[in-house]
Amino acid sequence: MEKQDMRVLTLDPYQHGVVINALNNLRNDLIEDKRPTDIVDEVLIKTVDAPSKSKRVKQKDER
Repeated sequence: MEKQDMRVLTLDPYQHGVVINALNNLRNDLIEDKRPTDIVDEVLIKTVDAPSKSKRVKQKDER
């Protein structure tokens, strides 16, 4: 099996919503055109299920 490169995107909640909406719109267009949606479905599910990771912002008085 060939090693695949992985990509990580850091998105704020608004950007995450935009990506989900764009993928869903693309999926709807494909369905309307009676074209396969397999890859879009896969990416949409990964995007929806992606874990969130909180960044701890260091305050000026903390060391």
